[in-house]
Amino acid sequence: MDATTVSRVAPESFEDAAAALAAATAERRTVRIVGAGTKLGWGRHGPAPDLELHTTGLDQILEHNAGDLTASLQAGVPLARAQRTFAAAGQMLALDPPLGGWGSDSAPPPTIGGVVATGDCGPLRHRYGTPRDLVVGVTIALSDGTIARAGGKVIKNVAGYDLAKLFSGSFGTLGLILAVNVRLHPLHVTSVTALGAAADPGRLVAAASALTAAPLEFEALDVAWHAGRGGLLARCAGPQAPRRARRAARLMEELGLARVGIADRDGQVWERQRAGQRSADKALVRIAAAPSALVAVIAATEAADGTLVGRAALGQSFVEVEPAAVPQLRERLPAGCAAVLADAPPSLRAQADPWGLPDGPALELMRRVKARFDPAGTCNPGLFVGGI
Repeated sequence: MDATTVSRVAPESFEDAAAALAAATAERRTVRIVGAGTKLGWGRHGPAPDLELHTTGLDQILEHNAGDLTASLQAGVPLARAQRTFAAAGQMLALDPPLGGWGSDSAPPPTIGGVVATGDCGPLRHRYGTPRDLVVGVTIALSDGTIARAGGKVIKNVAGYDLAKLFSGSFGTLGLILAVNVRLHPLHVTSVTALGAAADPGRLVAAASALTAAPLEFEALDVAWHAGRGGLLARCAGPQAPRRARRAARLMEELGLARVGIADRDGQVWERQRAGQRSADKALVRIAAAPSALVAVIAATEAADGTLVGRAALGQSFVEVEPAAVPQLRERLPAGCAAVLADAPPSLRAQADPWGLPDGPALELMRRVKARFDPAGTCNPGLFVGGI
């Protein structure tokens, strides 16, 4: 089916959204679930769906319990708008995914539903975790029209099956996220970043490991690498941020890093790091590996003439390369790495498996979960790992 013939609906209530899914299932139509459309290029690309279900009509902040540091948001709420609301109360949702992506230099703000569904996040992951760590409750619509709720509105709620974690990162293949309940954190007005450089990957990674173990409570701890040179960035926030950043800088000097300095106004520094997680005209590969494998990941990046940014303590790297160099990058990565193709031109995506996960127990489990929640294969079919 030609993409121009795809029907589009934007329900404004949970009931209408569930009814749209149930009708599509009954008519054996496939549905693509869309938020702001910032990550439509991710995952496998198959035939055009019969229906696009947009969450833009579900754009209400249902509750903001400032005293409990929690909030309830419909899936279509733009993350930027939610953050402005929380900031007015001195709070934040500790998610900072980048904007942009293949084919555009700018993109609309992502929605909270899209961020959760794709597990997208930025440098703040170092301290606060991923979307699945911040979502304490969820409301979903299944392909048969059922509306289900799990979790709660309080951080310690443990009742019921943890659908919030299951749906986080599922790319909409299990059903539609209608709303999420999230935990918030205090918003720190002051942040200071210590920076150091190295031309030796081993020295850079050793310094990153030492700072990971240091009792300095970083908001973010990132690495960057390009054309034979790398950097280590340690962000501190709160009233004691300058003091802790100075301690981090001294430690960097002791560990042999060069060009050590302090950035008092560090917004642009971290904007560049986030921007490195997207590619507008090349290919972007997201790599998960043990932190100890970072030297080998940098070597693979160098061999492919790529650029790397990543979470130093978590083993997550984002490597931008020319599309033709993606196979070379993947081949040179150490054993045990997971390399997912995120941004890429359509020509490459049509040839390459974006997920790279072989058949095995993990993939079989995913297939069984898909069959349990969406037996008709209505929601985002073929998009996820193994064509799920």
